[in-house]
Amino acid sequence: MSTYTWLVCVLILPSISALYFHMWETDVKCFVEEVPDETMISGKYKVEVYDDKSEQFVSKDGIGMHVDIKDPEAKVILSKYYTNEGQFVFTTHTPGEHHICLSPNSTRWFSGGSRLRVYLSIDVGEHANDYKQIQAKEKLSELQLRVRQLLEQVDQITKEQNYQRSREERFRFTSESTNNRVLWWAVAQTSILLLVGAWQMRHLKGFFEAKKLV
Repeated sequence: MSTYTWLVCVLILPSISALYFHMWETDVKCFVEEVPDETMISGKYKVEVYDDKSEQFVSKDGIGMHVDIKDPEAKVILSKYYTNEGQFVFTTHTPGEHHICLSPNSTRWFSGGSRLRVYLSIDVGEHANDYKQIQAKEKLSELQLRVRQLLEQVDQITKEQNYQRSREERFRFTSESTNNRVLWWAVAQTSILLLVGAWQMRHLKGFFEAKKLV
């Protein structure tokens, strides 16, 4: 694939993941986002509670969500309580896997509690920006806004390339280190076999000489 085609694919495909999932009030759900450093991540969520009477999921006050985010070094980036619908935003400072964990702020530890449906969308990079708000705040024209979007997309592509390059270097270093260890292990095994063989030959020679067989 040419560089041009690869850039077009990256520009066309947005880095957005949207889903919904079910959980109980005592559950914890975690997601992993592998991103480069200095990358903005925005998450929007909405919590609905299952209503036994209507047999549907409905919005209800009183159930919030605790968001806990850790970087690849297990350092806490964000730990905060939100309402039943909200948004969290943070910027990465370390490249790698970032863990985003959601848990309802329920005190029902000894029962399953209510069944919840959580809608979650995670936007990464320039997709986390609210360009309508930026356009209104900075009074940008449509052309200026589009140029800004393209510049930020190119900047994000550069970050991704640098991150993939660093991953490739780490992988190559690990492969070379593994190959060296395998090589030295083979050399050590061969040396041990040669030493054992020499010792056996010497022992057998001494045995034959003692028995006067040679």
